[in-house]
Amino acid sequence: MSRGGSGGKQRVKTARGRTASSTRWLERQLNDPYVKKAQAEGYRSRAAYKLIELDERFNLIKGTRRVIDLGIAPGGWSQVVRRQNPGAAIVGIDLLPVDPIDGVTILQMDFMDDAAPALLTESLGGKADLVLSDMAANTVGHQQTDHLRTMGLVEAGADFAGEILNPGGAYVAKVLAGGADHGLVALLKRMFTTVKHAKPPASRKDSSEWYVIAQGFKGPVARPEDERD
Repeated sequence: MSRGGSGGKQRVKTARGRTASSTRWLERQLNDPYVKKAQAEGYRSRAAYKLIELDERFNLIKGTRRVIDLGIAPGGWSQVVRRQNPGAAIVGIDLLPVDPIDGVTILQMDFMDDAAPALLTESLGGKADLVLSDMAANTVGHQQTDHLRTMGLVEAGADFAGEILNPGGAYVAKVLAGGADHGLVALLKRMFTTVKHAKPPASRKDSSEWYVIAQGFKGPVARPEDERD
């Protein structure tokens, strides 16, 4: 399937039925140091190192007792929480099937299902200290549409965080280039003491993903449209 290239890089031979884009993706995977590190250290995906790097910068995991993982598949973020804080209760949710993780409750369903928030809360057994969201909408190739769909998930996650977080808790969510829009940032700043954007080194340079990190939960707030009712 592959052969050595210059500089020790793996080069993928062309194969019948494989598109040029899939060949490039496979070649990138073979040469990605984070992929190799994840395989060596037993993480399910290179995405684990995004959370590890965010945690190193923002101290998210230490001391948490209950954690929600939105968009858990394939499970790398929950693995990180389990390793760094074995005593924490973790509940994850995803449309995709996820292989069991010791100590983690996994719900296979759409987070946008009306029943999801109550099931997550019930499964966790109490208020959360940290809500993680690596969710992203399936892209359609239209930048504005993709952005709006992903930001809808971020906003839904923020609403849920406002319901389930303990005072002082944190919400971390994947956003696209440019970060969260002004309305969402304004809402988060009313809910949390600090709101920052970060792109961890494990995020590929050509990727449009960033993360919004909201810490110091102050409590749920009414949206402007709610206040007009």
